[in-house]
Amino acid sequence: MPSFLPLRPTSLLLSLAFAATTLAAQATAPVQSKPGTEGAQKSGQRSAESQTGAPKPASPDADSHLTKAQSDDLLASVDGILAFVSKDTHLANNKPIKRAIHTRAEVTEILRKKMAEDEGTRRMQRAELVLKKFGLLDRDFNLQPFLLSLLSEQVAGFYEPKTRTMNLLDWVKPEEQKPVIAHELTHALQDNRVGLEKWNDPQPQEMSHDERGDNLHIQTDEASTARQAVTEGQAMVTFIDYGIRDTGKTLRDVPQMGDRLSQLGSDTSGSPVLARAPLVLQQSLLFPYTSGVSFEQAVLVRQGVDAAFAGTLDRPPSSSHEILHPEDYLNHVPVPVLAMPDIHPLLDKQWTPYDIGVMGELDVRMLAELFGGTQIAGPLATAWDGGIYYAAQQKDASVAQKASTASLGLLYLSRWKNADSARSFLRVYATQLPRKYEHLKQVTNTPDTDTDHLRFTSEEGDILLTLNDRTVFISEGFPRELAMQLETKMREVQGSGVLQNAALHAPALHGSELHARLSSVLSGVTIAAQ
Repeated sequence: MPSFLPLRPTSLLLSLAFAATTLAAQATAPVQSKPGTEGAQKSGQRSAESQTGAPKPASPDADSHLTKAQSDDLLASVDGILAFVSKDTHLANNKPIKRAIHTRAEVTEILRKKMAEDEGTRRMQRAELVLKKFGLLDRDFNLQPFLLSLLSEQVAGFYEPKTRTMNLLDWVKPEEQKPVIAHELTHALQDNRVGLEKWNDPQPQEMSHDERGDNLHIQTDEASTARQAVTEGQAMVTFIDYGIRDTGKTLRDVPQMGDRLSQLGSDTSGSPVLARAPLVLQQSLLFPYTSGVSFEQAVLVRQGVDAAFAGTLDRPPSSSHEILHPEDYLNHVPVPVLAMPDIHPLLDKQWTPYDIGVMGELDVRMLAELFGGTQIAGPLATAWDGGIYYAAQQKDASVAQKASTASLGLLYLSRWKNADSARSFLRVYATQLPRKYEHLKQVTNTPDTDTDHLRFTSEEGDILLTLNDRTVFISEGFPRELAMQLETKMREVQGSGVLQNAALHAPALHGSELHARLSSVLSGVTIAAQ
């Protein structure tokens, strides 16, 4: 269910990148302390960092246009920037790249068409409904208008893999676009090496209808999230390196910047629309950049340029856990992957497969923060030891009902590193049920002191939450007897042997990962900062 879409809220990306440029410049500049000024210097540094350090790009006039001389300069700059990026990344520059300059209206129309594609709309609707069933989005939140508002707020330059075109803007000054071009041309060189369209989204469109297909989905479900963090993390590295090129330094020379950049990434003040967005959207949109650049920097510092760029493209991480813990990726530590039993004989007569995927460490962190607050989110996320979910839709639901979460049944099995963490997660999840269901009623347990087995009824059906050892099972919407049968099957199939890595080179399949599904809404277009 991890990271959302290749959408860069523009001033957020630029604020983060300009902050990185300034922090790097500060780190490479000599420091001269004078008696009595140390406190003032530290205070000033904190103030600069909190304001992203460097001057933010001026907001361009929507009606302004580049002069012919500026347009010529911008187009001519592409070759030089491409050469810089190729040298910086060691990625080959061996295929031609087209370039075009668009008006704001033209860019907006391109993006609207991508949003309106039938497959993209279908994926978005599915993602939205399952996110609402989990409680990660409010029931009355409308995802598509939000994304359109965000695009309209700050449209920016983009590289399009399908046409191999670097698309430039005719309303932003060339000097402000050039660092963005460095970011986008990184995607062009990535495209040269791995073919981004297929590499970014290896899953086909259809849901599976058997046990083997379900488990193949799970094996590769977080691949798109992890790969997006690689591509955007690499592009952030070159953005920063281009911005500080005059210092003779690169991000590799300033290893302390990774954590500081991640901290800066939580500031959404540069995008009013994103600042009002639900937490799951904010964190999912920022994850590829903040955590992606930290991941890439860790590989860069430890193993060098070739490993950080070509290496992570050729052997990409398979999970959000590896992005959050690059040392596990570097040390080939197995990623927890739970198994899915054959539940189709129990479901397929009355239910249609709707969605299946992994609840990874990133998802747990977001869910725990939303339901329990930041203090519990970190400890719970680090205690995560695997999780999967499955959603099915009632076949006899009306068209109107199918647009509602009431038509869905949801299963969620999570495993934790210890029983205390599992119990804490069950409590956190249970506390948010009244927020999702207006007519929630708890069914008295026998004995009443058994708080590890909770039953509820609601306007959307039965709800069951159970803890066994260090594994939590949750069912929402399925009849209780059916839910208990599904629980037995899901618990029985989980092994206790050596953990297996998520498949890195499994056949292409539809992982139906919620966030990756949103990625396909704008597939083929990566939007950068203005």
